[in-house]
Amino acid sequence: MKGMKIVSWNVNGIRATLGKGLSTEMDALGPDVLCLQEVKARPEQVNDAWLDTWPYKLWNPAERPGYSGVLILSKIAPISTQMGIGVDEHDHEGRVCTMEFERFFLVNCYTPNSQNELARLPYRQQWDNAFRNYVTELAQTKPVVFCGDLNVAHEEIDLARPKDNHFSAGFSDEERAGFTAHLAAGFVDTFRAAHPNETGQYTWWSYRGGARKRNVGWRIDYFCVSKSLIGDVSSTGIHADIMGSDHCPVSIEINS
Repeated sequence: MKGMKIVSWNVNGIRATLGKGLSTEMDALGPDVLCLQEVKARPEQVNDAWLDTWPYKLWNPAERPGYSGVLILSKIAPISTQMGIGVDEHDHEGRVCTMEFERFFLVNCYTPNSQNELARLPYRQQWDNAFRNYVTELAQTKPVVFCGDLNVAHEEIDLARPKDNHFSAGFSDEERAGFTAHLAAGFVDTFRAAHPNETGQYTWWSYRGGARKRNVGWRIDYFCVSKSLIGDVSSTGIHADIMGSDHCPVSIEINS
């Protein structure tokens, strides 16, 4: 039985990453659906023959130029699509887009960063609550897969230096609690479910100090699925060998 392969990647600028081999790397991985975050461009700014080979595209760029933005590329026709989460105060930064398929909703998400000194933490907490409401409401209709850069390392196992980063953006108690609440709402972290004790598995590395070469990283990119779908997830992957961004791609395959 052939499954649906989905890949998620924060590309930190799609135009730059296209110039660094995005198309070759993704063709090698062979996703049926590709979710990209932080594309930092509007569709009319990206003229690329490889992108044109994808028959179904859903862009949600930020209103602010060169900032944020998400994109879903699919070889499978969606039943329906939606941009944003339907809450005006959260829908101007291009952070969410959704495709509905036969068995589930696929939600591509780029969660706001809490920034230095946790300056944006109060907004981030509002965002987490609103996003959770959005995916749990969708899940009342059919199962949900949500993926992307969620900007949080959930547990100490999910980053190389937890003690040094306890009050850092992405590892504050409040952000970790927000992710715990996502799971409590009926979702499963697919990678951790498959690899409960595996260490050294990260998806983002600072550009400073040779962090990636030394694997001093954070796991902040996820695939989470409704509990009813976890038995159909046949594989999960972190593709740390793929360069071109400060993040690497992550993937799952779901039996059809």
